[in-house]
Amino acid sequence: MKRNRKQTGFTLLEIMVVLVIIGILATAVMLNIGGDVDRATITRAKADISTLTTALERYKMDNFVYPSTEQGLPALVRKPTSDPEPRNYKQGGYVNKLEKDPWGRDYQYVFPGEHGEFDLFSLGADGQLGGDGANQDIGNWDENLERDR
Repeated sequence: MKRNRKQTGFTLLEIMVVLVIIGILATAVMLNIGGDVDRATITRAKADISTLTTALERYKMDNFVYPSTEQGLPALVRKPTSDPEPRNYKQGGYVNKLEKDPWGRDYQYVFPGEHGEFDLFSLGADGQLGGDGANQDIGNWDENLERDR
């Protein structure tokens, strides 16, 4: 007596073909999304810098001077005790807390600045001065800062 066995399940070859197709689709999606992620990250850094710039301007309006480089951006959260000590520090500070840049590093602040009264910037994805694309420094001196937000 012959038995007809029906094959159930998938062969190894069929599974491999499906995995290759899924891999190709995933690669195509990641290539298309990758540029958007970089743009979104840069846009967030620009928005953060714009917000901190506004807080620094308010600090100066109240105290007639920007925080020193040594006091840094923490002066926007807590009243500095070193010189120049602020005269009219706003109760509660100028920002609730200091956020890290989109790459997890502190924003850089220098007073007086090379590009203006003060320099406020992120070192970009690579964490080093200079660079192109996502590695480029993003600073308050960028004339496209407001337009790109």
